[in-house]
Amino acid sequence: MRYYLIGLLIRKYTMRGSEFNELKAFSAIVEEGSFVRAAARLRVSPPALSQTIRKLEARIGVRLLNRTTRSVSPTAAGETLFARLAVVFGELDGAVAEVQAGRDQPAGALRINVSRVAAMRFVAPILGDFQRAYPDIALTVIVDDMLTDIVQRRFDAGIRLGERLEQDMVAVKLSDELQMAAVAAPAYLEGRSIPRHPQDLHQHRCINFQWVGGGDIYRWEFSRGKRSLDIAVNGNLIVNDTELMIRAALDGAGIAYMIDYQVQPWIEKGRLVRFLEPWSPRFPGFYLYHPSRRHVPPALRAFIDFVKNRGVGSRE
Repeated sequence: MRYYLIGLLIRKYTMRGSEFNELKAFSAIVEEGSFVRAAARLRVSPPALSQTIRKLEARIGVRLLNRTTRSVSPTAAGETLFARLAVVFGELDGAVAEVQAGRDQPAGALRINVSRVAAMRFVAPILGDFQRAYPDIALTVIVDDMLTDIVQRRFDAGIRLGERLEQDMVAVKLSDELQMAAVAAPAYLEGRSIPRHPQDLHQHRCINFQWVGGGDIYRWEFSRGKRSLDIAVNGNLIVNDTELMIRAALDGAGIAYMIDYQVQPWIEKGRLVRFLEPWSPRFPGFYLYHPSRRHVPPALRAFIDFVKNRGVGSRE
């Protein structure tokens, strides 16, 4: 019964301009997790957006959002409404995309969700040229190291490592296989023995990585043949940013463990020394992924082709 009533509510509101805008505002807040970010996206002021949500909640007689001074999240009713709205708005977006497909030049809104590493490698190098090539595409790039559900949050596509993709996504390969690399500055290694086995790391200072959002500390993963090891390394330095980890390693703070292409330039310059390579596992590279659709929106197709044709994914 609850889903039936919500369905009626959506159909009723999508027939009216003001109520439709209220629902769009509500969805934007849930997607962004913030009144401020949603207001910026909708190009309204946060107080005006708050007033819009109060009107919506008063009209339907249900509280949709839990608000604190630091965060906003949907209530149980809000989650249910948001899930249904995602389907409705997805259908509307699809209808608009079909109409736009007849244009000579792709246009419309395009929302991309990427990890920071992927953003720096695949998106940052093309932003200027892409905007000049497609001035009618309103591109939003959200850098997010969490495993965001791009369907629920209404992103058109994402870029992630292949091992972290959902099976029901259409995946476009952007890079070859990658490999982890253990590295340290010559200054750190001076007077110390270079690790020959992952267990030797317990005798060293290592730079730990914590997943964004206060998650677990990454346990360094190693494999050789049929043997696999997860090592909780020692070290007084913990970071949640790979660029900061590289900087710390270059300054001799300890051993870093990260994707090989990130440190390859410093290895070639002699600023970092690589070791434990036989134990460093390989894994699937980066993929651009998006939900399976009958028609890929022209703006998304243009973005996919631009990334692939520019060849940024081939840089190792």
